[in-house]
Amino acid sequence: MRIGIPKEVKSDEYRVGIMPVGVDALVRAGHEVLVQEQAGIGSGFPDEDYQAAGAKLVASAKEVFAADIIMKVKEPQAQEMELFHAGQIVFTYFHFAADQKLTQACLDAKITAIAYETIKDKKGTLPLLTPMSEVAGKMSIQEGAKYLEKPMSGRGILLGGVPGVPPAHVVVLGGGIVGTNAAKVAAGLGANVVLMDVNVDRLRYLDDVMPANVTTLYSDRYNINENLKLADLVIGAVLIPGAKAPRLVTREHLKMMKNGAVIVDVAIDQGGCVETSRPTTHQQPTYIVEGVVHYCVTNMPGAVGRTSTIALCNATLPYAMKIAGEGFRLMAAKDAGFAEGINVSEGRVTYAPVAEAFGLKLEAL
Repeated sequence: MRIGIPKEVKSDEYRVGIMPVGVDALVRAGHEVLVQEQAGIGSGFPDEDYQAAGAKLVASAKEVFAADIIMKVKEPQAQEMELFHAGQIVFTYFHFAADQKLTQACLDAKITAIAYETIKDKKGTLPLLTPMSEVAGKMSIQEGAKYLEKPMSGRGILLGGVPGVPPAHVVVLGGGIVGTNAAKVAAGLGANVVLMDVNVDRLRYLDDVMPANVTTLYSDRYNINENLKLADLVIGAVLIPGAKAPRLVTREHLKMMKNGAVIVDVAIDQGGCVETSRPTTHQQPTYIVEGVVHYCVTNMPGAVGRTSTIALCNATLPYAMKIAGEGFRLMAAKDAGFAEGINVSEGRVTYAPVAEAFGLKLEAL
């Protein structure tokens, strides 16, 4: 198989789809790996490292996208969609339910789109989403704390306060990987944290493992309303795998929040869990609605490219090896969790949440 690794083109995206050690493993298994020049530079992996591992360096994305399998990080951008060809496998994050244009482009091109974010392991968890959720959860507090500063249009609040001054009130909506990591970091900085979820068993677990300054609450309308009134910082960490995020915070909620409060909507890749959220970039990360600062960067982990690339590639390489070696159909037949990662294949929608999002026909693989 020929595996292509393009240089990411999304704004401020510094990750890369494979590390040199991954190239070495694929080449040793008999595959050819094409790496676009400078693809790894943002993550600290120079071209020479890829060459030493056995990669063939190519100058253009067009040359890379001639490969049988494309392995990358972010959802394909417009100029990349134009390079698809029928029968090609693209292995990356897609977040289809929030992007009808991308969904249709993949259907029209008759590629097989294998989405990192919907593959499940034998435990029912999301092994290729988890590393980036961990990064995004920790970063959400880092960024939220910064934008609470007055020069950034925030309330001028220090998360942990100081003796004689109360700490910030942080509300985390969602007790999954993102929410858990956000709560840990916020608590470590000394904030008062409320962590909300609809899964009572998950809340019991979190109540046991979280520090004393984290309170767990069932996520219902009343508790959300009351805590948004108190919030200095809100983290949107809700996830329904592969589906559009539910809208938990409305424009009316913003009117009851404190002026200069901050919302970090980590769910923005899946459409956002805040009614007023819209995608932003690292260059222009925030905007203000009803006096509330919104941070909705769609590729938060891209800012810490080296950490993120290593964490992601540790998880994706074993799957890439099997896709290249066995083929996706055989893998899907043997592993139902992997089969859930195949969202679109050869002109058909094969993943239910994507079909439901756009009213498309769901077909068998």
